[in-house]
Amino acid sequence: MNLLKKIFSPSILVFSFLLLIYTFYKSEIVWNGDNRLYYKNYYLISSIFICFSISTFFVNDKIKQYLIIFGISLISSLYLFEGYLTFKEQLSKEQLIKKQLSKKKQLYEKQTGKKWDSRNKLDIYKELKKNNDKITISVAPYLFLYKNYSTFPFSGVSNSETIYCNENGYYSIYQSDRYGFNNPNEEWDKKEIEYLLIGDSFTHGACVNRPDDIGSVLRKVSNKHVLNLGMNGNGPLIEYATLREYLDTNVKKILWIYYEENDLRNLKNELKNNILINYLNDNNFTQNLKIKQDYIDNLLSNLIKEKEIEKEGERNTSKFELIKFIKIYKTRISILSKPTPALEPSAEFKQILQLTKKLSNKNDSKLYFIYLPGYNHYKNHNNKTYILVKKIVTELKIPFIDIHKEVFENEQNPLKLFSFELPGHYNVEGYKKIAETVYKFTKD
Repeated sequence: MNLLKKIFSPSILVFSFLLLIYTFYKSEIVWNGDNRLYYKNYYLISSIFICFSISTFFVNDKIKQYLIIFGISLISSLYLFEGYLTFKEQLSKEQLIKKQLSKKKQLYEKQTGKKWDSRNKLDIYKELKKNNDKITISVAPYLFLYKNYSTFPFSGVSNSETIYCNENGYYSIYQSDRYGFNNPNEEWDKKEIEYLLIGDSFTHGACVNRPDDIGSVLRKVSNKHVLNLGMNGNGPLIEYATLREYLDTNVKKILWIYYEENDLRNLKNELKNNILINYLNDNNFTQNLKIKQDYIDNLLSNLIKEKEIEKEGERNTSKFELIKFIKIYKTRISILSKPTPALEPSAEFKQILQLTKKLSNKNDSKLYFIYLPGYNHYKNHNNKTYILVKKIVTELKIPFIDIHKEVFENEQNPLKLFSFELPGHYNVEGYKKIAETVYKFTKD
């Protein structure tokens, strides 16, 4: 206790000043002063702490002892409450997921008479691997954002049956092409490519099989050749970098397929990666991924064998939750005002689209921007990026194909285009209507 008495006053004084400095950093540097109203509470708290810590230098040992006991009790109580809120939230999430999955299973089994495939991705991979050595799992490029490999892959394992995802009762599986994307391999040999698609999981084809993904429907309705470079979890910077690596001169039209619920959020994380930033800062930068496919295949195959793909997702989630717990995030927002949502990286997004347009023009390709709405657009009327994104695209004079307006607004129940009308990806009908609409606005 004597040691605690000696270090008590200096410690809380240092902590108070660090809190004030951190508050200033978040308010004035990270937020550029745009969120001072929220941070005024923390300015006040840190100022009170500073005054209090200075006063403790002048109190007697008995009072200091009581203050130490009170401080330890308060901190313990805050973390116990944070633990309670964390457990409660996690339990609610698990219950919601179970409820949604149960509803999907019931609907699927009622509609098809088949049993829902309840295996996880690694289980089905192990089972199919027994009879097919060329089976693999789709690996999302974003998993490499925080790895230190010398190469950042933008595709999957090549020339392999690839297990993707299950939202419709079965696992979608596709034969990957020579570069690991979801295409018939021979598409790369065609003299002219009518459409090249770039985007995230909705472009990739989650969670349906060919010929029900957007790229396959476009091949059918246009009777022309289509290359799909979409991959799960992609944000705008990975998408632009993918174009830089794989775009050929025989492409007539580039379809930039934007998903409103997470593309700008993904961009925030992508901007922290040193390899990806090179694509923004250096027009001549390349990883030469086309000639590194053997290396990419080996890298991804080894990660899958070691179950690193599953572990990486768990590690990222655990790290994020631990930081929030240490900062007693849930307790703070339950007591103080809820923070304003983080500003979207609209300037960087605009820069990426400008560079994409220049790349398209240089390649003599026509660029189109396809806006995909999310489930919450209709369930909770949450479409906060819609006006922002449309404004940027319009200013850049890129043709804007509004799937919200052209497809979903025409539906009496827009949610019916999502799998079992629940959160997730579009169903077969949704993908089909989107592809047909895109063709209508882009055909010659």
